[in-house]
Amino acid sequence: MDLKALRSFVETAREGNMSRAAERLGLSQPTISKQLKALEEELHVPLFTRSSYSIKLTEAGMLLRRRSEDILALVDRTIAECSNIDAADKGDIYVGAAESDALKYFAHALKSVQDQHPGIRCNIFSGNMDDVTQRLDKGLLDFAVVVNFVDLAKYTYLKLPAADVWGVVMRKDCPLAKRQTLLKKDLLGLPLIGSRQWIDQDVPRLFGNDAKKLRFVATYNLAYNAALMAREGIGYAVTFDKLADTGRDSGLCFRPITDVPSSPIYLIWRKYQTFTPQAQVLMKEMEKRFAVSEK
Repeated sequence: MDLKALRSFVETAREGNMSRAAERLGLSQPTISKQLKALEEELHVPLFTRSSYSIKLTEAGMLLRRRSEDILALVDRTIAECSNIDAADKGDIYVGAAESDALKYFAHALKSVQDQHPGIRCNIFSGNMDDVTQRLDKGLLDFAVVVNFVDLAKYTYLKLPAADVWGVVMRKDCPLAKRQTLLKKDLLGLPLIGSRQWIDQDVPRLFGNDAKKLRFVATYNLAYNAALMAREGIGYAVTFDKLADTGRDSGLCFRPITDVPSSPIYLIWRKYQTFTPQAQVLMKEMEKRFAVSEK
């Protein structure tokens, strides 16, 4: 499959227009059209539905776009790594991270590395566990900072010296805000705002038969958005401590759930992974700071 054609396809999909895609890529529209036609002939499926003013992706086109973006990202990363293979003091490191205050431990190590090697740049991809580990498995990330779960069959890891505390972000004028701590039973029947990962993975384990008594009125991927909904009175946001602004003027407060165990934090990477020189520098710094839990 022609990589140039894939780039033209992805740009056309993003723009929804061949003329704009051609302009961004510095190509002619007939060249773009020829590349897209060749892709469709190679795959034996239409990738776009065309109208007078725009083109839209077919189902096959949407699948190819997802795959192509991963392929091109990996190609571009490989080219950059090869160009810096003999220069450990400059280049890119790619890290996935869940929302956690414990990311500061990784940041401390990164700051030390960049003080010594200012040419090293860190690229952070934020997302939930599934988003991050999928990119790690595809080779798009060097490391990932994750919460609560490590698959020992796939990953090696360092355990960071922190654990995230579960609790509820709510308006300060809520009746529950008068209490300093909460229990799981206090959540039953409340309008809750929870992350999809927490609902799918943690709720069944933590609440058992009481899970059916929980009422979720909204879900979120970013704690900032969950806090915004809580501020508007939509519900109570279940999240980790220190992710939402609960300062004096925020109108919000955080109350920990004391009978929900805290979640440990790990830096993980694929077993038998080959690191770039830049990633090796960071790994050595991390190993100096934190004991290896499992190899």
